[in-house]
Amino acid sequence: MSISSINPATGKVLQTFDSLDQQQLEAKLARAAEAFRHHRTTSFADRAEKMMRAAEILESEKQLFARTMTLEMGKPITGAVSEAEKCAWVCRYYAENAEQHLADEIVETNATKSFVRYQPLGVVLAVMPWNFPFWQVFRFAAPALMAGNVGLLKHASNVPQCALAIEDIFRRAGFVEGEFQTLLIGSDAVQSVLEDERVAAATLTGSEPAGRSVAAIAGKQIKKTVLELGGSDPFVVMASANLEEAVATAVKARTINNGQSCIAAKRFIVHEQIYAQFEEKFVAAMKQLRIGDPLDEKTDIGPLATAQILKDLEEQVNVSVARGAKLLTGGRRPDLSGDLASGNFYEPTVLADIPKDAPASCDETFGPVASLFRVGSVDEAIAIANATPFGLGSSAWTNDPNERDRFINELEAGSVFINGMVASDPRLPFGGIKHSGYGRELSYFGIREFVNIKTVWIKAAADKEDRQVE
Repeated sequence: MSISSINPATGKVLQTFDSLDQQQLEAKLARAAEAFRHHRTTSFADRAEKMMRAAEILESEKQLFARTMTLEMGKPITGAVSEAEKCAWVCRYYAENAEQHLADEIVETNATKSFVRYQPLGVVLAVMPWNFPFWQVFRFAAPALMAGNVGLLKHASNVPQCALAIEDIFRRAGFVEGEFQTLLIGSDAVQSVLEDERVAAATLTGSEPAGRSVAAIAGKQIKKTVLELGGSDPFVVMASANLEEAVATAVKARTINNGQSCIAAKRFIVHEQIYAQFEEKFVAAMKQLRIGDPLDEKTDIGPLATAQILKDLEEQVNVSVARGAKLLTGGRRPDLSGDLASGNFYEPTVLADIPKDAPASCDETFGPVASLFRVGSVDEAIAIANATPFGLGSSAWTNDPNERDRFINELEAGSVFINGMVASDPRLPFGGIKHSGYGRELSYFGIREFVNIKTVWIKAAADKEDRQVE
């Protein structure tokens, strides 16, 4: 089986790679297991030096890496450059903080000394998505490697060049052979890798069905998993909000990465006192967005990553309109010329008056499609915000302290951003609840996901015998 890299802006094949055969895959698994035996004994200082080198490579070659991302999955080039820079940030964050995050924690008990020690688990399989092809990987790899684990990357099949580039970055940074490897395999090979006794744990960022599959396989093997799945994030705007700022942020929050982000705002829930103004300004701003070649720095909206994603998004919009949703703008493929005529482009789209049985009401729309809802109270806003099986991120805009506290306490999500756009930050934990997954990435929570939290209890020989309750 071959794996193809296809430019979503033109539909042209960029490069084709052979999948690993069974013998090649076995060699990589054996190499990972051997590498862990060495890597786990290295010092934090040694790991940090290499991780800092990875950050330097990312920054010095960010234009090259950005171009690879844009050509393979279509993100606007300015966003791709920012992604490479953010990867350097997470590398530096863990290089500087891993030792402190995993330091022994003394606990006073009846022992002479007792403490908690954090030790690496082993080989961690990462099943990663295409939408942030560098960032999703580095936010797993930086803490995993700094903790003493080794990584196996099964990247999305449409971004093989990104996957190989990341492996090369870690190699050039000084990590020894086997400490981080890319597996060019199809999704049908994931089960055998996860079931292999040399693989200790797995992390997946992706769709809900993919998460269910990996969790089920790992569960049978009693292996730890972290899942970051989809989202249908609410963006609530109350009457006391700064309307101009809210609208400007709403447009960015819906269309970042061509609308293909798990934490992109998707459902805009606006108080009736300002709804008409918000709708008018928001629709006007969405109409002004420039669609075109993602390599052009003036482009706002590039293509969707694959033809299937475009087809799925079209169906969600068409079904929603057929069931009664009002189309305010967009809702079709743009007319582009030249090579771009064959690309996976879709106009920025806004829907309103959406019935509950429409896909745009609570499902995840992975593209530049926004759903508007009018509410008359904070109670109604919270009810609609929570009326989804997902619970990843949420944003609420208000200058009322009571409303703010209610949103913080009652929105069902892994994060709540007040008067700001949801974003991931190495210093803060990232993850969701409900069908958006479990576990956390980033901050000290993330680096502790794939470690053995070991209790150590020591009684000195000279101590008197103590009674112990098991």
